[in-house]
Amino acid sequence: MSGKVLYREKPNVVYQDAKKNLEMQKGFWIKTGADGWAVLTLIDQSKLTLSNNTEIELTDLVIGKKKKTGIFSIAGGKIRASVVKLAGEEVDYKVKTPTATAGIKGTEFLLMTQGLANVLFGNEGTVEVSGDASVSKPLTVDTMVQNTRGITPADPVTIQPETPLSDAKKNFEEVTAAVPPKDWEVSNNLPNIIARWNINYGHYLADTGKYEDALYVFQIALDLTTLPEIRSDARLERGAVYARFLNHPETALAEYLLVLEEYPKVSQRETALFLSGMTLYQLGFNEQAKEKLLQYKNEYPTGKHLSNVETILGVLNK
Repeated sequence: MSGKVLYREKPNVVYQDAKKNLEMQKGFWIKTGADGWAVLTLIDQSKLTLSNNTEIELTDLVIGKKKKTGIFSIAGGKIRASVVKLAGEEVDYKVKTPTATAGIKGTEFLLMTQGLANVLFGNEGTVEVSGDASVSKPLTVDTMVQNTRGITPADPVTIQPETPLSDAKKNFEEVTAAVPPKDWEVSNNLPNIIARWNINYGHYLADTGKYEDALYVFQIALDLTTLPEIRSDARLERGAVYARFLNHPETALAEYLLVLEEYPKVSQRETALFLSGMTLYQLGFNEQAKEKLLQYKNEYPTGKHLSNVETILGVLNK
């Protein structure tokens, strides 16, 4: 262990400082602080490496001669799970988050749970990842699987070398390596990095006609990050899919209005305001459209959409 590491023997009691070589039993919780890092070694020599800001419960663990079962419940954070499987041995370990379950038979993988979203990277073997339903997706070597809100995970993505997703995986491996990193900036920024990657990936899915998949990936991005700039981009992209491809202008309008309501200082506000006015005009709400377009003209007198705004205002005035 390194940095701030806490433990408790059961739920709903106060955490206390952990010490190296602490022996944990079923029902124990362990929690790492902003600079905390810890390795939990099971009696079969399997290991769970906890990055900073991670909280996990040893929910259940039974080690038999030929079969071992265990449930590890993660409230939030990042872990590397390295599960040992001997010849002729049956392994049934599960890592659970509030919105996903990873079924393990003997493998190594990385898991991050952030808010409602989960992102997993495969290093060895195969992990079956599911949401609330029984439908699962396989996590294999050098792939990524993600989900949010208990929904069936998105299809696995192959991690190509020298790509932003490959860099994210390397960063994840660094913060769950055999020694803690020198600082935790990379760990703290990892959800934002993957959220930004999801914006680009969702745009690609939409361009290839996979509209529902794109909407899901944009939602994962929203649930991964709290950064207004990334969340605004995700909402604008969702709006574009609803408006351009699915013929749901009302739903698109809701996405644009959320940008205006929740993120008043981001640069994406200009586009959201313009699209709100244009969508209202498309839906036949002329007075509301005129109000939004006049607001755009007032706030962005040299804006990039000014010519279109003035054209529609001219039509509305007539």
